[in-house]
Amino acid sequence: MRAAVLREHGEPLEITDVDRPDPAPHGAVVAVEACGVCRSDWHAWQGHGEWVGDRATEGQILGHEPAGRVVAVGDHVDRVREGDRVAVPFNLGDGSCPQCLSGHGNVCEDGLALGFQQEAQGAFAEAVHVPHADYNAMALPDGVSARDMAALGCRFMTAFHALTARGEVGGGDWVAVHGCGGVGLSTVHIADALGAQVVAVDIRDAALDLADDLGADAVVNAAGRDGRAVTGDVRSVTNGGAHVSVDALGVAETCRNSVFSLRRRGTHVQVGLTTDEERGEVSLPVERLAMMEADFRGARGMPPTRYDELLRLLESDAIEPGRLVRREVSLEAVPERLAAMTDYETTGVEVVTEFA
Repeated sequence: MRAAVLREHGEPLEITDVDRPDPAPHGAVVAVEACGVCRSDWHAWQGHGEWVGDRATEGQILGHEPAGRVVAVGDHVDRVREGDRVAVPFNLGDGSCPQCLSGHGNVCEDGLALGFQQEAQGAFAEAVHVPHADYNAMALPDGVSARDMAALGCRFMTAFHALTARGEVGGGDWVAVHGCGGVGLSTVHIADALGAQVVAVDIRDAALDLADDLGADAVVNAAGRDGRAVTGDVRSVTNGGAHVSVDALGVAETCRNSVFSLRRRGTHVQVGLTTDEERGEVSLPVERLAMMEADFRGARGMPPTRYDELLRLLESDAIEPGRLVRREVSLEAVPERLAAMTDYETTGVEVVTEFA
């Protein structure tokens, strides 16, 4: 089968033939019909993450936002059947560790990251293997296309988990979103669906226009401005600061701006991953956090057991992930589209829909 394989960090992925996976006893094989192209793929391609032992190695098939149809299942799989239309989270749990059993499978003690580890080859391919399929494979609602589900991908589920479980956003709360790439725009859209008021921050007019279309109540263009001016605008719009502020990019500037955008007893949620400039370390105003009793929390994906909550929003038309899709591409185009992310030349979400 055809797949996009990492041969050297920073060099174009190789589109080549690889062996089609067979299902493990607890696994399933999914014929991929769509897979989102995410900035996390770009991080993996660049070789980021070694500072936390999370660096993709050579020979890795990237791609972690798949949707498709089950074509084979292992002997020990009970719930999932051939022919099922499913989506697959990138944070794969085993379903049996204490974290999984307590509803926190996104941080499974023996979990795998789809498309980032050799044991979990990714979905920039004609087919992908899903371990522990009964736990990880999520049935698609009727009428939802694989394209739209791939757009939902890790971005929407990460945003939903960040806002609801980590940020504990309530109706009427002010939410600030710093960085309006795929996950940032998903955060804007979901926050609006949850009844929050949203201010979106970015340096690109096109991204802010899309944020406005997806439900932002206000936008702040940070291009060429220092953090004090940007956060001053956010605090002014939100009447004293955001209840919840999300860094959806992961550079030092957006992380610090997010913290300085908070009101007293507010919550910062870190979603974006750092680059090799920060290497996982950002200087923070810890005394300000202490004096304001503000929280600093991390968010990673979403437990598979909470998928039904997000899918109910989708089925009710409260969220429309397809609205973020700005381009459908072929597998052959993936190397080029990853390279375009280096200088932020992409807007919204791009989805691979042609694999042969």
